[in-house]
Amino acid sequence: MASSSTSFNQKSFKYHVFLSFRGEDTRKTFVDHLYTSLKQLGIYTFRDNEELEKGKRIDELFKAIEDSRFFIIVFSRNYASSSWCLKEVTKIMECQDEKQQIAYPLFYDVEPSDIRKRSGPVGRAIAKHKSNEQIKKWEKALESAGNLVGWDLKNIANGHEAEAIKKIGEEISLKLCSIHLGNDENLIGMDRRMQELASSLGIGLNDKVRMIGIKGMGGIGKTTLARAIFDKVSSLFEGSTFLEDVRELSKKKNGMEISIKEGLRSLQERILSGVLNDEHMRVWSVHDGKEYMKMRLPYKKVLLVLDDVDDAEQLEALAGDWFKDGSRVIITTRDEKVLLAHGVNVNWIYDVSLLSDEEAMSLFCRYAFKRYIPDEGYEKLSSEVVRYAAGLPLTIKVLGSHLCGENEDVWRGALKRLKTIPSRETLEVLEISYNSLEDDHKELFLDVACFLKGFPKGYAIRMLDSCGYSAAYGLRILEQRSLITILNGRLGMHDKIEELGKNIVRRSHPHEPNKHSRLWIREEIEELFTDDWGTEASTCIGLQLMPKELNPEIIIKKLGNLNKLRYLSLYGNLDDCFPSGWNFDQTKQYFPNSLQFLYWRAYPGLSLPQTFLANNLVGIELAKSRILQLWGSGERKVLKKLRFLGLRDSKLRTLDLRMAPNLENLDLSGCHDLIEIYAPAGCLKRLIFVNLVGCSWSVSSSLFKQLESLVLLSIPNLIVSVECLKGFLRDSTSNLPVLQFTFYYSKEQPSKTEIDRKGVFLDLQPCTKLECVSGRTGFLQHLRRLTFKGCIPEVPNDLDQLKCLEELTLYSTNIKCLPDSVCMLKCLKSLSLIDCQHLEELPENLGWLENLEELNVSSTILRHLPDSICMLIHLKCLLLDSCKFVEKLPEDIGQLECLEELNLTKCASVGDIPNSICKMKCLRYLFLHFCSQVQKLPEEFGNLKLLEVLDVVDTGISHLPHNISSMNGLCIFGSISLLDQLCAFTTKIETSENGPFCYIQAVNSTPTPTELRSQSTENHLKRYFLPLSINYIIF
Repeated sequence: MASSSTSFNQKSFKYHVFLSFRGEDTRKTFVDHLYTSLKQLGIYTFRDNEELEKGKRIDELFKAIEDSRFFIIVFSRNYASSSWCLKEVTKIMECQDEKQQIAYPLFYDVEPSDIRKRSGPVGRAIAKHKSNEQIKKWEKALESAGNLVGWDLKNIANGHEAEAIKKIGEEISLKLCSIHLGNDENLIGMDRRMQELASSLGIGLNDKVRMIGIKGMGGIGKTTLARAIFDKVSSLFEGSTFLEDVRELSKKKNGMEISIKEGLRSLQERILSGVLNDEHMRVWSVHDGKEYMKMRLPYKKVLLVLDDVDDAEQLEALAGDWFKDGSRVIITTRDEKVLLAHGVNVNWIYDVSLLSDEEAMSLFCRYAFKRYIPDEGYEKLSSEVVRYAAGLPLTIKVLGSHLCGENEDVWRGALKRLKTIPSRETLEVLEISYNSLEDDHKELFLDVACFLKGFPKGYAIRMLDSCGYSAAYGLRILEQRSLITILNGRLGMHDKIEELGKNIVRRSHPHEPNKHSRLWIREEIEELFTDDWGTEASTCIGLQLMPKELNPEIIIKKLGNLNKLRYLSLYGNLDDCFPSGWNFDQTKQYFPNSLQFLYWRAYPGLSLPQTFLANNLVGIELAKSRILQLWGSGERKVLKKLRFLGLRDSKLRTLDLRMAPNLENLDLSGCHDLIEIYAPAGCLKRLIFVNLVGCSWSVSSSLFKQLESLVLLSIPNLIVSVECLKGFLRDSTSNLPVLQFTFYYSKEQPSKTEIDRKGVFLDLQPCTKLECVSGRTGFLQHLRRLTFKGCIPEVPNDLDQLKCLEELTLYSTNIKCLPDSVCMLKCLKSLSLIDCQHLEELPENLGWLENLEELNVSSTILRHLPDSICMLIHLKCLLLDSCKFVEKLPEDIGQLECLEELNLTKCASVGDIPNSICKMKCLRYLFLHFCSQVQKLPEEFGNLKLLEVLDVVDTGISHLPHNISSMNGLCIFGSISLLDQLCAFTTKIETSENGPFCYIQAVNSTPTPTELRSQSTENHLKRYFLPLSINYIIF
């Protein structure tokens, strides 16, 4: 049977660690302490006893070596004097070379070179065995072991043995964790997720207690992920318990309803019984349970999983402040708020992602075909099912199980049915989150599911607020419950959750749309309106008007009968149905007076109908409409509830704002035909947002004096004269906290005016005809962000007067240098000089920018960096991408101890990397891509413990420093020339999925680490096991 996944047999080891040592040197001192420490960490360690060496057979010792995952070889002065030790190290090196086991030398009181070269006390000790026929074999084993990466005791914690033992134990724990969180072919998609969680778990670190949250929508695999982690690492703890379904068990016992307190008391008993290994543990109340946990649990390092938590009270009773350091508590939930309320670090909350297309297909095929690719003839149908499931594991498993063994006709019928009747099993799981909502949040959820998915968050809030919801708070609740997402400012919702919401609306009366609270299905709306059905229940309608399918006039004439309608959303190009100049019959009722929010894109009327009282309207959105004025000639209505008015890109000519005294949001952008706005003094006291993009200055200026509470004025396309700018800002009593302009000047900037406003952002773009800017910005005393784009020849020399400036950006300008005044900007945090292809130098005193966090000089012709750059002690990001003339970095660049990213991509002239770079304790990303002159990395490179990404593609680097394997979680992008040297401290294998690995492959583009790990070995040349410090290496 074909399979898209290659299967590997994973060896099961009896011991985590085998200790090899010379008993007379270290048994009762160092090794005894090391053994005890490893045991306390839950690391099952083999240490031979004295009797074994005296009488037991050597094959039993060799069996223990073969059954151990790691070896720690404690080299001491007399180690080589023992033939027993030499036999051990020889056997260990054979396992290192031939199997998936790893040896680590620990140089106790000898030099590594003495082991490699058999010199000094080691040479004298092994000389005693000259007559032994195995001497050459033993010497070779010593040399190989001495070349391995390990620990030199005198260099760890300044030789303090206790600290060194603690560090060794932590490193072995992390290595074991990395292996335990390896591939499992039965858990598709889990490997990636477990690796992503590994750093948060910090297994083996004896730091403070960590509580890790796993959140996500129902059916996404939270429990599966938590169970996989528990099964892999629970043996590393002194006690462990997996408490499944906390939400249900805190309310029920044996299927019977119980009180919350009784449920929590019972769960406390289960935790204590599991952790303390006492089946007879009893507690009499929740309070007693807490007290008992405080008394017993501080003395055991435990792993506790609390699955499906939905209330902070559960965590208070089950996961209080009573665990021993090094303990881990994993909490799965649908509601992020529960985690935050309990004080879980937001950085330790893992949001479970959906399956990728490849993962989803593999999982589906496993359930539908009992293998990892579709049967012949089912490829297209399988793709349709996987597309329907949209990456949700629960749906994939349910459908795969249902369709297993069925013919193609059954498959097609099932897919057709799913379009109208969703999978019951999926809905039942997802509806748990819905049922936990308050009533108003349930209604808000249904509005989002039926109408607002994909809409901008701002629009959704306006619409929902107009219908009486506290929208911002409600949407946050839905987001925390994993029912919606907010990405790039828009509302998102998984297809199955959207399906749930729509099913809730329709399921009570699936064939009676007149009884549905919300209408969005075209066929149902058409049937309802054409057959004169009563629609008392309908509160919301969303419909795209299609003139070729249904005459929109029929819809329009029926709307007035919907007496409970609060939200109406209509859109579609109606030019063919409503000729130019068409207007509503002013004697007919087109809109019900219950309407609270009216959205009609391309509204065809010249005004709103006179019969529409609109006294409940809170929001009006009539973008791209023909409307000339809101009401007909001579008519004036006061809409006291109106807060949002959007007429973007409409034909509006006049607007009387007296009709909306409580207006907060006004969008007239693109209203090029607008000639008059009537707004008497004091009538717009609540206005907080205005967008007048594209309106004439005469119209805009008539509003300005009334904007007493304006928060944001966005006029990015407004061509203004200096006098207009002066006129707007002359009034010193203006209360504008934020002002944003984009200026398009043909000759010069404004001369000094009264501009002096907190929070001003000045964006000078594109400046294609700007001839002079020098000496023109000093009047902007409170400017925080300043951007120049285009071909300006120089920067104003009075920048030092911008005392509050935080961001300065110059993009594609013609400047050759920066004025020295830049160095006086004490508040500056970001300096970006991007694609300034004439920029030759930076100010020598750049180091005076004491608060600078980001310096970007990419794509310039800089030849050197000033030495003072090393004084930027708060710098986090230094980007020199494509600075092809820079030949070297300052020798003391290592003084940038806060630096997290150093990007030297395409710096083709850079030669040596200064040794001081190894002092950058915070460095996480180092990019040397296309730095062809760089031949090596500093020998102490392994000191960069936080480094996550190293890119040395197309450099001259042919080897990596040995101490690189003391680093954790490193992803290397390298060239094929590194392979030989890499193999010096890795072991080639063919059959293991344990731990990190690399593929040597021919690719057209560099794959991502996730893509790399998901690939099969079938199309690759070789597969290599990496040191556990390295996550990936990509060639």
